[in-house]
Amino acid sequence: MTTTTNPGRSIRLFLVDGSPTGLLTAEIMNWTGHVLTGPRAKLGELVRRPEVARTGVYFLVGPDPDNNLRPLVYIGESDDVSARLKDHNRPETVDGPEGKGSKGGKDFWEKVCLVTSKDQNLTKAHVKHLESQLMRLARTLGRCTLVNGTDHDYINLPEADLADMAFFLEQIRTVLPVLGFDFLRDTARPPANSEPAQPPQESPHFALELLKHGVRAEAQEVDGEFIVLKGSRAREDWVGVDGGYQNLFRQMVEDGVLAPSGSGPRQFTSDCAFSSPSAAAAVVCGRSANGRITWINTATGQTYGAWQDQLVSSANLEEEIDFA
Repeated sequence: MTTTTNPGRSIRLFLVDGSPTGLLTAEIMNWTGHVLTGPRAKLGELVRRPEVARTGVYFLVGPDPDNNLRPLVYIGESDDVSARLKDHNRPETVDGPEGKGSKGGKDFWEKVCLVTSKDQNLTKAHVKHLESQLMRLARTLGRCTLVNGTDHDYINLPEADLADMAFFLEQIRTVLPVLGFDFLRDTARPPANSEPAQPPQESPHFALELLKHGVRAEAQEVDGEFIVLKGSRAREDWVGVDGGYQNLFRQMVEDGVLAPSGSGPRQFTSDCAFSSPSAAAAVVCGRSANGRITWINTATGQTYGAWQDQLVSSANLEEEIDFA
């Protein structure tokens, strides 16, 4: 019988107008929080909902014209979220002789997500604390470009309230990726060497080598992400055709994740998570590459694709045994 190390969670999603691109609410069983999200085009409908007039935190999300790999995000709080959203819907600039910016106006965002409480027990102090913690996390994780100004710490809460808000924050981080907002999601990390031996289902180490160019990278799959390990080496420059993962390669160079090593190939300065083995292979090789055949299991010599196929076959065999 197959077992899991993490318990499942139940999240209730509701399409307010029956459309997957319209307003959507989300709730987690045994959590007092209530999440509402929708496109900016539906803001007129969203602000008329009763929960939007409550105290809460909210996220404005839109594309970054200078970086198509990360969204722009603004994190805010208010004791009347609807009023703040109306302010943010104004243009950033105002025509006229003074040419001053409109107070609170923001042009970049295309989606909004707000978190309030079903029991209405969130106070102004609670949401100010949540806002500060959310901003800190967003900057630390680096999955978005934060539009907010200077970070601020707000810890003026009783000990019991701090514990409640820590739990509330974790629920926010659980539900947002389900709604397509990944900027607060932790980057998966490989297990430390000091931890107990991995169960058979966990990913082995994979290697990709370009001996002619002095390139060798090692990687591991953790929690659905393909992670190239710190110290791995990659091609010095992108040598493939324009497009594909070229922008990802360039962005990683700009961010310092792929740093010059002084001897030709670049070096990963930290563990780096990719959406697929092929994305990782392309960055390592400096050109498009099929990660299912270029990453090799260092223990067995299998390709990544063969290893994954073996996992699927083993799962089918276990299912047949369970039903026998």
